[in-house]
Amino acid sequence: MDQRNLSPRLMRSLEVFVAVAETGQMRAGARLLNLSQPAASQHITALEAAFGTTLLDRSTRPARLTYAGARLHGKAQKILDALSDMETELRHVGQKSLSLLRVGLQASIATTLTPGLIELAQQDFGVEDITLHAGQSGNHEHLLRTKQADLAITSNPFLDMDGLERHPVLTENYLLVLPAGYDGATNSLEAIQTRLPLVRFGDTTNAGRQIAQHLRRLRFEPRKVIQADRSSMVTSCVEAGQGFSLLTPTLLIDGLVENMGLRLCKLPVVGLSRTLTVVARKDELQGLPQAFAALSERVLRDKISDYMGEIGRSSIRPAE
Repeated sequence: MDQRNLSPRLMRSLEVFVAVAETGQMRAGARLLNLSQPAASQHITALEAAFGTTLLDRSTRPARLTYAGARLHGKAQKILDALSDMETELRHVGQKSLSLLRVGLQASIATTLTPGLIELAQQDFGVEDITLHAGQSGNHEHLLRTKQADLAITSNPFLDMDGLERHPVLTENYLLVLPAGYDGATNSLEAIQTRLPLVRFGDTTNAGRQIAQHLRRLRFEPRKVIQADRSSMVTSCVEAGQGFSLLTPTLLIDGLVENMGLRLCKLPVVGLSRTLTVVARKDELQGLPQAFAALSERVLRDKISDYMGEIGRSSIRPAE
């Protein structure tokens, strides 16, 4: 391939290659970048043709990086990081220190927090352009690692990643979520599962893995499980009487705003909670991450109190 034909697409192709390398799958890497699988494959093929070497061993499932692919992965990360650093430095130069802000938001709280966050960023920090990405914590990790996001409000603090600052928002206990018409026992998961299957987040999500691990520690093995990767899907199943679930107050906000018929009870098992955190690249956004954390806590507390009353208020506390 003529290098001159590749150059305009080189950065995008490297982004695609890094996404595929880090997820281990062409489809998953393409999804992170909002590409189709064939489009992502074309980017990888273009790189292989340009460099005259095979980067992915496609004879295995999932495909593995070749030696050349592993070398390119490390160099591509450095190139993309350097470009992002340059962009960050340049857009912080001038009278307005923050002209562009890219934010990842936990999908379950995105609708609730977006208006206030935009107003705060614009009025208090002079941000002109804001891009918001709603998704799961796995999406946020990729966005932060590849520097496609400056900040994320997420359920995973990414403690294995260096160069980040973290500002806790709040800690919330999981609640027992039942159909409005459920009239059985609520003090035993074993008793509930004789009448209803468990509806929970899938194992591909941080919440799903957390719930599954906690239930295994309690030696609770649900007989039937329905998995979904969005809180709205989980709550709609419960509202329809198709099962019961374990959800935190912030995971319930959207469903209660839509007046879903749900019955909320304290969870009859202990120790299941999660913490929301504002995670940002260190020392790049001045006081904005801390301000986002304070605003998020205030807005979420008010919304939880309005829609869940005492059971909601008693399920949240200052972040641990």
